[in-house]
Amino acid sequence: MTIYSTLFLAAAPTTMEWSPKVAAIMIICNIVAIAFGKLTIKNQTSEPALPSPALFGGMGLPALLGVTSLGHIVGAGVILGLGSVGAL
Repeated sequence: MTIYSTLFLAAAPTTMEWSPKVAAIMIICNIVAIAFGKLTIKNQTSEPALPSPALFGGMGLPALLGVTSLGHIVGAGVILGLGSVGAL
């Protein structure tokens, strides 16, 4: 049992503590993902609509959830990558 828990702890990546740099990276990754989605999603205006669609380029809720999910996945990867090489 202790061997498995030791291996699990050794395989777990170190996470970054929150800082304004980390927040800025996540915001930038989400903005890039929204721009990418705006250019590539075929049916952006599917229902339900957002209360203020002009704020997000006319996207509907499904498109916005998809691109922000992608932005968070990319942002987490960028933050972990930059943290592991010591750039954060």
